[in-house]
Amino acid sequence: MRATREVVGIAVLMLCAVLGATAQTAKTNSRAPVASTAQGYCISTGGKVETRIPAYNTNGPIQDWLLLSGSEDFCQYTLAADGSRIHVSLHTLFTPKPSLAALAYYAQTPWNGQGGGNPASQYCTQLGGTDLFGGINAAGGGWVMPNTTDYILDACIFPDNSTIDAWGLFYYSAGIIRGTDLSTILKYPNPYTAKKAGS
Repeated sequence: MRATREVVGIAVLMLCAVLGATAQTAKTNSRAPVASTAQGYCISTGGKVETRIPAYNTNGPIQDWLLLSGSEDFCQYTLAADGSRIHVSLHTLFTPKPSLAALAYYAQTPWNGQGGGNPASQYCTQLGGTDLFGGINAAGGGWVMPNTTDYILDACIFPDNSTIDAWGLFYYSAGIIRGTDLSTILKYPNPYTAKKAGS
């Protein structure tokens, strides 16, 4: 009887291990296609995938930068005519659901002109986002990637974690397109256009 209990106990432990491994594999595999699809969509729409890391003190010498934990995948679009660029996080680009970054881009809310320093940072704050450090903090900071034109990216991050280039967002509010018009590429369609067409 005791031997039977031990065998059953071992069998249960083995089954738990197998189920745990299967669940972990399913979880890992379910995320991988989304990332590769988002990356593929970025490339197919003329963008380039960039993985950037957050850094603090970018206004100081590079050896004094504090590289922080984590990373974010962005899609960078460059306009060949003038070399201007815009970056948007892959998740923000690819989600068919509304995000605060997409809604902010579509709304083209005029800048209120308030605050000093970096106007893109101030505009991001006006819309309810944060640009990590931006022009508000004298030490500086942003999303960095070596050997790129935009070595330090000033990105506006919203409470839902949707993320977009702060300068691209700022310029678009004034009708200036940098890189590409994201309204033609974002998976979530412009809800304001639909309202105008219906009225």
